[in-house]
Amino acid sequence: MLALLLIFVYLCAFFFVLGFFPVEWESRPRLALAEEAAKKKRPMLAQLRKLALVNAPLCVGPLRQRLTKDLAMARVSMAPEEFFLMKEVLAGLALFVTFPSIKPDMVFFWLCMGSASGYLLPEFWIKGKIRRVKAVMVKELPDAIDLLGLCVNAGLDFMLSLKWVVEKSPPSFMVDELNTVLQEINVGKTRRDAIKDLAARYELPDLSTFARTLIQADKMGTSVTEALNILAEDMRLARYRRGEQLALKAPMKMLVPLLVFIFPVVGILVAGPILLDFMENNPFKNIAH
Repeated sequence: MLALLLIFVYLCAFFFVLGFFPVEWESRPRLALAEEAAKKKRPMLAQLRKLALVNAPLCVGPLRQRLTKDLAMARVSMAPEEFFLMKEVLAGLALFVTFPSIKPDMVFFWLCMGSASGYLLPEFWIKGKIRRVKAVMVKELPDAIDLLGLCVNAGLDFMLSLKWVVEKSPPSFMVDELNTVLQEINVGKTRRDAIKDLAARYELPDLSTFARTLIQADKMGTSVTEALNILAEDMRLARYRRGEQLALKAPMKMLVPLLVFIFPVVGILVAGPILLDFMENNPFKNIAH
């Protein structure tokens, strides 16, 4: 019985720690026709999206701009009105679940906590997805710059190099953003503005450095090849240093699960049999008699 209890405690601790590590699914682009077909197959989702239109008066001004930007960065195909509907549904669910345990003198506290949980949980979810997208983009950026540099070294200009990288590379977050830049340039936006908008969408230091380098090379008329080669080397060095920083932080992060989960289990395994044997064969009983 003790062994089963220890195994259960170990599995609970293991899956609790495992839950802190995000699972990244491969992102594949979908055609608009495929999305329409998916909506027809799921009429309930279409009805919920129609119901979300009642939140249109709430999603106006800076709030709508922020939600639109966050949902786009998180790669969530959801309108701000639908995001508000999800908050309202979660708030109602939280109030419904906690209603049986509520006391009459805690009604106001119950309403505040239920509403706050429904409002904050989707915000935490979307912020977490944004952090994961940014981390993946920072990781993929040096490889994309290397490919652009190789294409420019082979004799292509910047636009043809960008098109080749977008068409030949496997789907990824960085390739999707480069494809957006290419489409914006094709519809009439200048190259400088398209690259500036890419850096402004994510507000990442590496992307800002990439955009600033290309814009300065375009303004000054210097070689894009040399700028891309130097930039790719700097990005790889920065990624290597970030890896070293994470490696140095690992012992401190492992200290909490070590003290909370591993040491108690080891203590039970070591001291448990000794304590049981001491309780069954107490040597002080003979001394007392």
